[in-house]
Formats: sequence, C-alpha cells, structure tokens
Amino acid sequence: MLTGGHVIIYSANADADRDFLRDALGLTHVDAGGGWLIFGLPPSEVAVHPADENDRHEFYLMCDDIRAFVSSMRERHVATDPIQQAPWGMLTRVLLPGGGKLGVYEPRHTRPLSG
Repeated sequence: MLTGGHVIIYSANADADRDFLRDALGLTHVDAGGGWLIFGLPPSEVAVHPADENDRHEFYLMCDDIRAFVSSMRERHVATDPIQQAPWGMLTRVLLPGGGKLGVYEPRHTRPLSG
C-alpha cells in the first residue's frame, strides 16, 4: 500500500534552495544521482480544505516551538515573516534563497499517528 509522500518545491534557484534545506534546516538527504538531493521529512499529515477550484496545494513544515525556530533562523541570517496567530497554530514563512517562501507552523491541533 502507501509507503510515504513526496513533496516537490519548484524554484527559480533549485541549487540554492537545496543547499538551504540541507544546511539551514538540517534535513537529512540522499543523493539520487548527479547531486540531485532528496530530503527526508519528519512525520507528516495531510488535510483537505474546501476550495472553489482543484489542483491547489500547500506545503508547510511543523515545529514544536515557533519562536525558537524563528530565533534559530535569525542566527543563520535567514529572513522570516512575523509570527501570526491562527486558531490552528502559530505560523511564519521562511524566505528561501530561490525567492520562494516556505510556511512553518507550530500546530495547536491534535496530531494524528503516522501511517
């Protein structure tokens, strides 16, 4: 049956964003050949939200302490958006070297068991 998920981040500077995921976020990785890095992720979850159209997807990383995460990014000179409070948690976005943003949040909801 299902064994995992695979997320794709499209980037105008993929090499810089791969370096960021490896060096700034410390994600484990394997080289799939020719320097093409595939990163491991912590346990994940998926939610389905209502929308007026299909084929819109978002990707967020989660953390235990958003303030500590933002502080850690500042120490690495990584820009983050101000922390926002939401009913489901606290959210920031990290500016990727390629120009995109990656959401990171501290969930306030119960986490499902993996798998």
